[in-house]
Amino acid sequence: MDVFGEALRDFYRDNFTQKLLLHTSYGEPEEMPLDIFFRDEEEMSEVELEALNCCYGKVLDIGAGVGSHALALQELDLDVTALEISPLAAEIMQQRGVKKSINQDIFTYSQDTYDTLLLLMNGIGLVGDVAGLRQFLQHAKKLLNPNGQLMFDSSDITYLYEGNLPDREQYYGEIAYQYEYQGKKGPWFRWLYIDQDTLAEIAGEEGWLTIIQYQDEQDQYLARLILA
Repeated sequence: MDVFGEALRDFYRDNFTQKLLLHTSYGEPEEMPLDIFFRDEEEMSEVELEALNCCYGKVLDIGAGVGSHALALQELDLDVTALEISPLAAEIMQQRGVKKSINQDIFTYSQDTYDTLLLLMNGIGLVGDVAGLRQFLQHAKKLLNPNGQLMFDSSDITYLYEGNLPDREQYYGEIAYQYEYQGKKGPWFRWLYIDQDTLAEIAGEEGWLTIIQYQDEQDQYLARLILA
């Protein structure tokens, strides 16, 4: 069930009449604004703009949504392929003008190699948890050309716990979400937010060097990973 994709489709067709709700494992449901997925380059954050400017060569935009970053990279004359797991989102990005798109799960994709692997809007969260991050870092090596880079943004979410981190074995940045739209609920899915120190430690153990390219005052940062 592609609940998120249905909401994106209705928003794109100007037929969006009900809220998209995001249920969370840490608090009350939140309304998910959809216009942020359709932004142009002028509306993007400094983290995103820095990431786009750091892209080079063949780019794989992972978790591309409706293609806003892919479209911006096309404007920079880069050879970009947008990969998205939602069938409806993949259709929308094609309608918006993305030239190369793939509707597939990144963990099963192995058809080509790239110079830049890009995940924005905390796209690295799709790995789900720390174990998934390790799996992804291993898989990413197979998708990367020599001298390539893996680039994504994330943030430290200790603020959600108001200074009292949960006393459990699970890493505090591993949370869960569920979309609800027009009375339909999608499946719960895991999402990861990772702090810089933990990222650098895990990446180093998996054979990557972490470079913090940018960070802001809200603990959001852009990481560039290269093979050590």
